[in-house]
Amino acid sequence: MDLNFNKNEDHNKLKLSELRKKLATVKMGGGKARIEKHHAKGKMTARERIDYLLDDDSDCLEIGAFAGEGMYEEHGGCPSGGVVVKIGYVQKRLCVVVANDATVKAGAWFPITGKKNLRAQEIAIENRLPIIYLVDSAGVYLPMQDEIFPDKEHFGRIFRNNAVMSSMGITQIAAVMGSCVAGGAYLPIMSDEALIVDKTGSIFLAGSYLVKAAIGESIDNETLGGATTHSEISGVTDYKAKDDKDALDTIKNIVGKMGSADKAGFNRDMAQPPKEDAEDIYGLLPASRSDQYDMLEIIKRLVDNSEFKQYKEGYGKSILTGYARIDGWAVGIVANQRKVVKTPKGEMQFGGVIYSDSADKATRFIANCNQKKIPLVFLQDVTGFMVGSKSEHGGIIKDGAKMVNAVSNSVVPKFTIVIGNSYGAGNYAMCGKAYDPRLIVAWPSAELAVMSGNSAAKVLLQIEKAALEKKGKKITKEGETALYNKIKERYDNQISPYYAAARLWTDAIIDPLDTRKWISMGIEAANHAPIEKKFNMGVLQV
Repeated sequence: MDLNFNKNEDHNKLKLSELRKKLATVKMGGGKARIEKHHAKGKMTARERIDYLLDDDSDCLEIGAFAGEGMYEEHGGCPSGGVVVKIGYVQKRLCVVVANDATVKAGAWFPITGKKNLRAQEIAIENRLPIIYLVDSAGVYLPMQDEIFPDKEHFGRIFRNNAVMSSMGITQIAAVMGSCVAGGAYLPIMSDEALIVDKTGSIFLAGSYLVKAAIGESIDNETLGGATTHSEISGVTDYKAKDDKDALDTIKNIVGKMGSADKAGFNRDMAQPPKEDAEDIYGLLPASRSDQYDMLEIIKRLVDNSEFKQYKEGYGKSILTGYARIDGWAVGIVANQRKVVKTPKGEMQFGGVIYSDSADKATRFIANCNQKKIPLVFLQDVTGFMVGSKSEHGGIIKDGAKMVNAVSNSVVPKFTIVIGNSYGAGNYAMCGKAYDPRLIVAWPSAELAVMSGNSAAKVLLQIEKAALEKKGKKITKEGETALYNKIKERYDNQISPYYAAARLWTDAIIDPLDTRKWISMGIEAANHAPIEKKFNMGVLQV
């Protein structure tokens, strides 16, 4: 191995260490003291509940672990968005599990909490997966009610989705394991089956204090909406559990008796590990986002037997397209080539840039995968489309639009891995969040933005200088440098993968070695949802 490989490896493993430390902090939720207080009530934490529910020693995927990271600091923060979401196996059945974390502001809903719950429901809907809600929430976080209550993608959309999923035949099970108040009380009752834990679970539209204030009635919360009330008097819940484990055991019992789901029929063969050492990825991926590398070498360390059959290998070389298997599943891969390549005409093309011929090739390949019912995997390390008079005269906008059209109208499941850069319209063409990937994850090396921090800082600096000069002010060379650094620092913070994950622009930040697991489980989930639409590109400017 050369010195450069070792430097890259050290850099990427430090990034991975940072990721693990941040995850360990996030998993503590509201902190040790609040966890102990939670346990003192005889309750398990959200993560403990999910771990108990999921099958032992089985794989699972956590969605949105970094939701809310660095946000709401003036309100004390909201680790993991105050809710834990995992895709995992319950009685060997793949399910989505959503658990309120009552150690974070008593499980109150911040704006990001609502967004994360909607993402969990979206995954269940797209993949026709059963969804299990473990409810323990004080309801909407009132100081921010205007950002979560009335809009289309706010709190109320949760209950609308409950109704839609029920009509689609998607199983929903809810266990009330703590507070369940106000509008939130509708969630378990709009589920197919509802459980409540004795003495700790409660459901009511208004608690005892509000009832007293509103109608003058004096009543305690247990009598108002406890387990006995709803299991024996109102009939609101279907099962009464003696404690958390009893409730979770009941859910296992229900899920274990469910019939098998219809299948989409994606092709799967015997899984094989890559022949090339997957750990080489750490040394192959450059420390600098502007450095070149061969994406083909990364692909060889992600796919079964390191076998990748390229489509149009000699054409449109700034994008790699081809067929492979990942954990046995047949996939079509669309990846940005990150090294400088030479065209048959002898022209040089920059790595990570999408040219007209590359966009044309990718469009055709995406159409082929849709025809053959092969899931698509996008490996992003893209700086955007090629600019300049030659590209404009050659119709780059038209060719780019065709690629975006193909991605938009694709009916096979899409999975996006942000390996490095994800800039500008390149993010769109390579199936960014706006283009409905079933799952979208980032490596610690990822950067998501309109453009790089360096480019953006230069543009913004010019604008700032022009504004100052209009006011008759002159800026010194030192002042210009200081202003540039200030702008770049702010912008660099926003292109961090943690900034993106905090806002759920990605589902997770992952160890590159977990990429195969995410894609495999993602396709397995997607295989529960037969494809009902036909691929149609609509009107195109050829």
